[in-house]
Amino acid sequence: MASPVYFVDLKTSLKENRLQRISQLLDKVPFSRPLAKNNLVAVKIHFGEKGNTAYVRPIYLRPVTDKIRAWGGKPFVTDANTLYVGTRAESVSHLQTALENGFAYDTIGAPLIIADGLKGKSAVKVTVNKKNLKTVSIAADIADADAFISVAHFKGHELAGFGGTIKNVGMGCASREGKLSQHSNIAPKVTRKKCIGCGECVLHCAQGAIALADEKSVINPETCVGCGECILTCPQGAIQVQWNESIPIFQQKMVEYTAGVLKGKEGRSLFLNFLTDISPACDCYGHADRPIVRDIGILASADPVALDQASVDLVNQEPGNRDSALTKNFNPGEDKFRGVYPQIDWEIQLAYAEEIGLGSRQYELIPVPPKE
Repeated sequence: MASPVYFVDLKTSLKENRLQRISQLLDKVPFSRPLAKNNLVAVKIHFGEKGNTAYVRPIYLRPVTDKIRAWGGKPFVTDANTLYVGTRAESVSHLQTALENGFAYDTIGAPLIIADGLKGKSAVKVTVNKKNLKTVSIAADIADADAFISVAHFKGHELAGFGGTIKNVGMGCASREGKLSQHSNIAPKVTRKKCIGCGECVLHCAQGAIALADEKSVINPETCVGCGECILTCPQGAIQVQWNESIPIFQQKMVEYTAGVLKGKEGRSLFLNFLTDISPACDCYGHADRPIVRDIGILASADPVALDQASVDLVNQEPGNRDSALTKNFNPGEDKFRGVYPQIDWEIQLAYAEEIGLGSRQYELIPVPPKE
């Protein structure tokens, strides 16, 4: 059965600005409203790495948070810490980066909360019983929220082909342990040339899986539980993820995490994709390359699978920007994401999400007309 996906283009007028168009779009999507009194609503956004400029503009969150309050809920804007060591690896730097990128209370109309705590250890285990994972580790404040809204920037991604709602939810809401589980199936490794034997990782490993041998850290893979804290803790950057998971399994795990995030929030989840500044790579990079196609619009749905399928179809219908990272597939109807990452089969995430019941790849695109 086709799921409705609502769409507004980027045209505006004296009668209706873009923020009003977003508010109008939100009213179209099936969602449990009014919310129960004092329901806490997580608005999941990617704050963008420091130096990145393609993330969703902070002002676009204001109609979302205003609408949540109108529905009776209490919004908070959130993300979880990163697995890699960058400008969002722990909550202090993460919040500082968010503020520097414009996500201030006066702009977005809600407090910022980093959902997995100071160092990414605040998590809830959710049972999913899927093909690859039986349980998933979700950032606690997202798991504990009463309702959930994903606001995703739709763009390319070097492992998933594209990053949209499924990535924003499945990868973005995972704790550090959860992110490591998706990317790797073995323990982190120590780069001996960088290790100075300071012992910080030994002190911080709750499992006792790290020891010093010959003045260098050694990780016992039998004892390591994959929490990833040592990656953040090492002052020399000597402990690193072994990015060894195959791309098909990575995408499936990401989908299984999406199922874990949404479990228990049926009817109380809503998803938006911003097809603007459609950069070739993730907003986790400290830069944003030229968009691969023009800005298209904003989509919303209660079905995350239909939403991502509609988004990728709209991008592929566009002529490609020849002055971008695209190397081929410039014509309308050709696959833009394989034009950047020819080895990545992005359909895996959509096919598997449909298989496990997250939604349907069949959709009806419903334009929301502007006010006359």
